[in-house]
Amino acid sequence: MSHIDPVSLIQRLDQEFKNGLKNDEVKPHDREGVLALIEDLDQGRRRVCEKINGEWQVHEWLKKAILMYFRLQSMSVMEAGSFSYYDKIPVKRWNGTEGVRAVPHAIARKGSFVEKGAILMPSYVNIGAYVGAGTMVDTWATVGSCAQVGSNVHLSGGVGLGGVLEPVQARPVIIEDNAFLGSRAIVVEGVLVEEGAVLGAGVVLTASTKIIDVTSKEARVHVGRVPKNSVVIPGTTPKEFAAGTYGVPCALIIGQRKASTDLKTSLTEALRDHQVSV
Repeated sequence: MSHIDPVSLIQRLDQEFKNGLKNDEVKPHDREGVLALIEDLDQGRRRVCEKINGEWQVHEWLKKAILMYFRLQSMSVMEAGSFSYYDKIPVKRWNGTEGVRAVPHAIARKGSFVEKGAILMPSYVNIGAYVGAGTMVDTWATVGSCAQVGSNVHLSGGVGLGGVLEPVQARPVIIEDNAFLGSRAIVVEGVLVEEGAVLGAGVVLTASTKIIDVTSKEARVHVGRVPKNSVVIPGTTPKEFAAGTYGVPCALIIGQRKASTDLKTSLTEALRDHQVSV
């Protein structure tokens, strides 16, 4: 695709599809261009969302490329060892040269990228997702479409990171470097978990979840973002309804990771320091 501007290609195809272009009318070189972009995502040469000048930016056109890939692919039987599947998108095939430990039955879909040094326990990584070096995706954890996971992150058993392809301008879930997510934590709707943050078991974060810092005399509320190095546990906050006052879920920032636990001590100890279960 060196002679083709990929952004222009996707923008043109997007408009042509809106004007009624049928799948079988797509020109071979345009189809090859879309496949080349998916291969770029698969090999980590491009990312749906990346940090530029300190700010996370979404590449909408790459999301559109993924949607076009879905549209252009046909359903077929796919073999993966002793297993067979019936779908449009193949799964990654590992040969050992990638430097990734992929434990049966870890599944990473074509168009996702898993960097050298990562470990995939029986888990699922969807298309468009990025998993950084040294990251552990533990048993039954899921990394949703386009979710961005940094380096040296630990996603404990059953962690769920939401996926998002549409609307294309929406930011995906982002977990920055050195974060720890406890068992069954859920992060969806484009929430940003900043570097070094620790989420206790069962924390649920959505775009509207109140993340309340209770470490000082006056509570400070964050929404859609967990500040760097925060230690977070599940909580509730009162809310008035017609039938009375009830507790609704929130998340509580109960402290900050100590400097001594940043690199030399496991992230699990940071949870124990604050008496948070994992």
